[in-house]
Amino acid sequence: MKESILYTIVRPIVTILFKILYRPKYIGKNNIPSKGRIVLVSNHKHNFDSVYLLSSTKRNIHFLAKIELFRGFKKIIFNNMGLIPVDRQFKTTDPLSAAYKYLNDDKVVGIFPEGTCNKTNNTILPFKRGAIKMSNVTHSYIVPTIIKGDYKLFSKNLVIKFLEPIYIEKDNIDDSIKELEGIFIKELEE
Repeated sequence: MKESILYTIVRPIVTILFKILYRPKYIGKNNIPSKGRIVLVSNHKHNFDSVYLLSSTKRNIHFLAKIELFRGFKKIIFNNMGLIPVDRQFKTTDPLSAAYKYLNDDKVVGIFPEGTCNKTNNTILPFKRGAIKMSNVTHSYIVPTIIKGDYKLFSKNLVIKFLEPIYIEKDNIDDSIKELEGIFIKELEE
């Protein structure tokens, strides 16, 4: 599968703007393998989280994204960025099938397992099953990614931390989800 030309053009521009405006701090970027299939799993606190993640690596990230982003003029942009549309009202396997294709081609798939922006005071919302399913079906490593801080202009308090790649190999998906949630809870409470 070829990478998106639009993504390749947009990523460096967005990266420069993001670094000027938000001055993020990146920790553990070396934990993103330079090749091979990975599921990049992150907490989700702001609409800019995907921009923050794409600015952190030169690898193209194929995010699972809500279908609402694929309407109107945005449809042209998001379809050409290599994103995978997810209709949260109708549970189908289409998004997972698309993600499997990318992973089986040794690409990076990004997912926010909370399924929506966490606007609560909770550390995280309960994780959905998609990240674990993708990892198990395609034998992909998961790179847990922790986003902390606020998106305030020029604040320097925005931090993204990439943990070491892990492979959760359990027969019970619910146990695997709890294990992954535990990693996030521990890191976010530090």
